[in-house]
Formats: sequence, C-alpha cells, structure tokens
Amino acid sequence: MMGVSATPLPAPAAPPVSSRKKTFYTTLWVQVLLAIGLAIALGYFSPDRSIAMKPLGDAFIKLITMIISLIIFCTVVTGIAGMQDMKKVGRVGGKALVYFEIVSTMALLIGLVVGNLVRPGSGFNVNPATLDAKAVADYAGQAKAQSATDFLMHIIPNTVVDAFAKGDILEVLLVAILFGFALSAVGPRCKPLVDLFNALTHAVFGVVNILMRFAPIGAFGAMAFTVGKYGLISLGPLAKLIGTFYATSILFVLLVLGAIARAAGFGIIRFLVYIKEEILLVLAMSSSEPALPTLMEKLEKLGCSKSLVGLVVPTGYSFNTDGTSIYMTLAALFVAQATNTQLTLMQQLTIFSVAILTSKGASGVQGAAFIALVGTLSVIPTIPVAGMALILGIDRFMSMFRATVNMIGNGVATIVVARWEKEVDGATLRRNLGP
Repeated sequence: MMGVSATPLPAPAAPPVSSRKKTFYTTLWVQVLLAIGLAIALGYFSPDRSIAMKPLGDAFIKLITMIISLIIFCTVVTGIAGMQDMKKVGRVGGKALVYFEIVSTMALLIGLVVGNLVRPGSGFNVNPATLDAKAVADYAGQAKAQSATDFLMHIIPNTVVDAFAKGDILEVLLVAILFGFALSAVGPRCKPLVDLFNALTHAVFGVVNILMRFAPIGAFGAMAFTVGKYGLISLGPLAKLIGTFYATSILFVLLVLGAIARAAGFGIIRFLVYIKEEILLVLAMSSSEPALPTLMEKLEKLGCSKSLVGLVVPTGYSFNTDGTSIYMTLAALFVAQATNTQLTLMQQLTIFSVAILTSKGASGVQGAAFIALVGTLSVIPTIPVAGMALILGIDRFMSMFRATVNMIGNGVATIVVARWEKEVDGATLRRNLGP
C-alpha cells in the first residue's frame, strides 16, 4: 500500500487586501440614480434635446433583449439536464403556476376594490365624442379577445428558430424545457453537450456584466425621453389616478408581498435593498426585461438553484404580473368613471374575469399592458374604448411602477418556491440578503 506523505501542503496565500475603499459613485445603483436625476432635469429644462435621447434607452433595451433568449435557454437546459429527479421540474412548475395565479388574481381584486373606494375618475365628466379615438386605434387593432386555447397555442413556436427570432420568452422556455428533458433522458452520451451549455452560460452572463456598464446611459436616455416627451406638467390633470396607482402598488409590495416574504422567512425591505439596482433600472426604462439577467443571477446567489430560477423567473414574467393586474382593473374603472359610465357588479366581475387571462403576457414589453387593457374593455360595449385616450399620455409614467412591481413580485415568488422546495433555509436566506 502506498504511504501518504506526512509533509503538510503549504497553505494558500491570502488574497491581497485592497487598501483602496470602493467609492460610492462606482456602484451601479448610484450611477443609475444620478442618471435618472440628470435626465429629469434635462427633460424639464430642454424637452427637445431630451426627446433626442430616446435612442440611448432603446439601444440599451435592444442590447439586453438580444441576449435574454440565450440566457433562458442555457440556464433552463443546464438546470434540468443536471437534475437527478425529473419529477422536481414538474413539481416546481406546478407550485409556481399555483402561486402566480393566486397572487396575480389577488392583485386584480385589489385594483378593483381600490378603484371603487377611491374613484379616481369621478369628476372628469368627459364626453367620449370629444376624445381622439384615432390615438387608441392602433392599440385597438392589436388587441383582440384571446381564449385559453389561443393563449396555449401561442406558447408553441412555428419552428425552434422562430422562438429565438421573435424573442418570445414562453416559446423559448418551452423549447428549453423539452431540450433539457431530452439531454437528461439520453444521459452520459450528451455530457459533452451539457458541459458546452454550462460554459456558454458563463460566457453569456459575462456579456451581461459588460452590457450592464451601459445601464446608466440607457436609463438616462429613457427617462429623458419620457420627461421631455410628456412633461411633468402632464401629470397634473391625472394626478389622482397616478397617485392612487403608485400608492396601491407600494402598499401591495409592502403589505401583501411583505406578508408572503415574512411567511417565507425573510424581510421584504431587505430584499428590496438587495435588488435596488434592478428596481432603479426598471423604473428608468419602464420595462422589466433589462433587469431579468441580473435578477436571475442575484436569486442564485441567495441560494436558489439555477434550474429553479431558470424555470420560475421567465415563466413569472408572463404569468405573474402583479403590477399589471393592479393597473388593469384600476384603469378600467377610471375610464368608466371619467366618462360617467355606470357599471353593474356583474359588468365589473366580467372585467375582472377577462383581465385574469388578458393580463398574462402583458409584462416586460412597453405598451403591452395598455394593449391588454384595450382588449379587456372591449368586452363591455358600454365603456367607450376611446376613453383610453385619457391615460395614453401618462401610460409611460404608469408603466414604471407596473414593471417594477412585476419584477419584485417575480423575485419574491422565486424565493418562496425555493423555500417550498427546501433549497434554502431562512437563516441562510437572511444571511445572504445582508444587513
């Protein structure tokens, strides 16, 4: 038998401690916050120049969007292929969908209740005939009633390549799940391919880290355009609606999501601080998609498995739309109240029921929630769809909070499902969230 040398191996050298403390202005959230402040100032004092900044925001969104499909595909494929228990995939997906439906339906109900209690549209006394119906015509053309069958058929792409070409999250997710199951079923023969996707995943997130350096520039361009195009003064006439929606969204996050977070063993405030960069980015861009890659990365650092994050977060972007849900029922009642359209309880419940379906898939992309709302209102003929022109000008300001609540809700949902799966315990979670 071979002897083992008693000579101890030299201890690894301690990494050098940097004598220079990281300055506050080098952190991403500070840079994004400064960019937002500068953009608001430029939009207020020089609207024309601010509108010209729009390509900066659009370019950054396109840069992130171009790589999201690849991130989802690689993350889900490697996660499922590396799972020993294939039943876990179905179990995680089932738990996530049940959670999504319960919480998003609760958000729709909250929007309906707040709309009836606060009545943000009362007192407008708008004559629908005086509204610019053409302004909503383009959105009305895109909005159409969609049955559950239509929605499910939409998830299936025409071809595998078509899913990536369109960048549809749900279609890419379906392809990734099938591919992951196939690699897992084949076993060791596909190990080189699994290793390749693992390496590709690291490379893709490396690209994300490079792109995120441009986040302050993108945030500046998007916010400058919003303020320059619509102006802060445009918020005045509709301040009650905006204030009601903002307050409802904040209370939903702190109270509803806060209670869910507490039950899962962590504090919502600490989680919000943990994802502050993503919150500021979504607020500035009015879209939750730019924050998806880094949100997934941070959730993995908290202790959630790569496969669980890869399944829950992308699915949640279409099925767990808490902010959009609050907006849809609240805005629908606003339009009815502003045009003096009396709604019966049955009509309100009809709006609620239709919104359960139309709100799905209305997150991430700018303007999708507005289109979904037009489609929802079309089922109640007594509500003039032209009344949507009242809130068209402020939709960009509304979408800031819509997208932010959607993103926060998906982060909380992922942690909750991970806790149900016992992937991370409460103590580890609180420790990773930091002080």
